[in-house]
Amino acid sequence: MTSALVRRIAVILLCVALGGGAWLMWQLQSATHGSQDPVARFLERHWEKPLPAQGMPPAHFNKDEASLAPAACAECHAEQHRDWDTSLHSRTMGNGILWQARALSPSAVAGCLNCHAPLAEQKALLARALNWPDAPATEPPDYVPPDLHRQGLVCAACHVRAHKRYGPPARPGKLPGDAPGLPHDGYQEAVAFSDSRFCATCHQFPEDGTSLNGKLLENTLNEWRASRHAAEGRACQTCHMPGRRHLWRGIHDADMVRQALTTELSVAQAANNRLQVRAEIRNSGAGHYFPTYLVPKVWLRLVAVDAAGDQRIQLAEAVVSRETDVWLSEERSDTRIAPDAVRVLEAGLPAPAEPGWQLELHVDVAPREHYERMFAAVLRDNGAQLDAVTRGMLEAALAEARASRYTLVAQRRALPGAIAN
Repeated sequence: MTSALVRRIAVILLCVALGGGAWLMWQLQSATHGSQDPVARFLERHWEKPLPAQGMPPAHFNKDEASLAPAACAECHAEQHRDWDTSLHSRTMGNGILWQARALSPSAVAGCLNCHAPLAEQKALLARALNWPDAPATEPPDYVPPDLHRQGLVCAACHVRAHKRYGPPARPGKLPGDAPGLPHDGYQEAVAFSDSRFCATCHQFPEDGTSLNGKLLENTLNEWRASRHAAEGRACQTCHMPGRRHLWRGIHDADMVRQALTTELSVAQAANNRLQVRAEIRNSGAGHYFPTYLVPKVWLRLVAVDAAGDQRIQLAEAVVSRETDVWLSEERSDTRIAPDAVRVLEAGLPAPAEPGWQLELHVDVAPREHYERMFAAVLRDNGAQLDAVTRGMLEAALAEARASRYTLVAQRRALPGAIAN
């Protein structure tokens, strides 16, 4: 692979995290050093970069208590594990980053792992799998499953430090974390797990981080802070972990998009048997820009559809995205919808002669549109230079990105027919 391409992909790895994650950083390390804010002090310790190895587990721990495997956590936390397994957090080490890990130097990839596979044990396993020069020479200990580096943002990444468990305060009716006799010696309760800053580790660039056109590439926490959602007490976890469920749904999920947008369709009679139609699309539910990141692209389409669904007439369209070139050197447009802002589509059309026509608002979502373009560009320009395994991973990543597209019909409204003379 050419050195120029290596440099370009390294920039992508530093600036864009697969599926909505973000750059390795921790904004609070400098901003809150010495702070009296207990949440900030906890998070500074908890999200030390890079995370240190867990070390040997306590001698009295049984196999499941000592293990870092998500499957071991599932023995007692089955619901949380089921939810996590359906989330993008469980797939942060998919083909989209693994092909890059094979193609680039360890130093270019190491920082990305701070969000994609943050445990020291995961990094060591990946180093062994790819024969990196600094890879450990010995096999991992029994409490580290051999495929842990492929399992993404695992339970232990958020909840385990030096084999001690951490989590939110117990809910009413549940045993507190320090109750005697709990598995793995219970857990330390920390209100930080309900604070939006917990998520900022991987979803907010520092103020001096990479930016285009004067705007940080990832600015989700700041967008939330400026919204009414923060003032009204809704944290990231309110929407993305409802009822403490480990779901983390976002732009990839049609139901989350429906919750983010409020739509209104109106139809007015005009002269000469014509109709004037209008759609208002409000970002009422997302406490940040819709979408917050530069990877997705959304098309809003106002469509007239006949009763049988055979005839479709597109009346108006708007693109909602922050589009950059493939290598993040320039911002081409930013048409995202700010919290509580409205995008309007309008059009005129003849009143239909046949009954049953409807006005539909379609929301077409390409959650990984930027990756579609980037992966396709690498295959086109440099695919022949990749070994067969790496090229196969890249092709699979491109197919997965394209397959993530979906369309939802946000709203329908009947269109009145033509008035007879």
